[in-house]
Amino acid sequence: MTETIHLTIDGHEISAEQGKTLLEVAREIGKDIPTICFHEATTANALCRICVVEVEGQRVLQPACVVKAGAGMKVQTRSEKVIRARRTILEMLASTMDLSEAPEIQNMMYEYGASSSRFPEAERRESEVIDDNPMYVRDYSKCLLCWRCVQVCADDAQYTFAISFDGRGFDTQIGTFFDKTIPETSCVLCGQCVGVCPTGALKPKREFLLEKGMSAQEINVLNTGRKQRKQR
Repeated sequence: MTETIHLTIDGHEISAEQGKTLLEVAREIGKDIPTICFHEATTANALCRICVVEVEGQRVLQPACVVKAGAGMKVQTRSEKVIRARRTILEMLASTMDLSEAPEIQNMMYEYGASSSRFPEAERRESEVIDDNPMYVRDYSKCLLCWRCVQVCADDAQYTFAISFDGRGFDTQIGTFFDKTIPETSCVLCGQCVGVCPTGALKPKREFLLEKGMSAQEINVLNTGRKQRKQR
């Protein structure tokens, strides 16, 4: 039998199942805690820190997606400290990468009053679009390293391990082993990585070509030609 604990969130005393995270408990009572790297289909790793909350007695803010709810906890989901931290995270993201195809994050920036010009001297991530397979294109200028795609490609879902982190520090990006093209890896073109990408860094090939001005008929002809070449 699951044990029930009692804690306080934003001044309201609630009951929750022991073992659940603060994010899960907050969502059960209708509290909105923003997330970026978190996804229901992947393991939570608290990478982006946008879900931080303030827990009384804790020196630093706690990531709600991984911290378990504890008996007697007093949690604030929108304290001044929390809001300032979330705003700063959003401003750092906006100053270093292209968020033009991340509407959820753009909405967060509006909600928290985040300015994309807060850090004008920040170095931006720039990358050429990689078009090396028939399923999707990769634009790492839009990648915030949330790890979702790596996780679904690995042991959270597909078990193909075709992609992983590459590089260190600011130069870290998602890549393939030995920088191989996607067809040269163990990728099975399942598309799950594209499905969990929150920023458009991974985009369906058809959508990409339509945005480039190709008609649906031209894309169909292109795909037919590709299939014929593979069959030879």
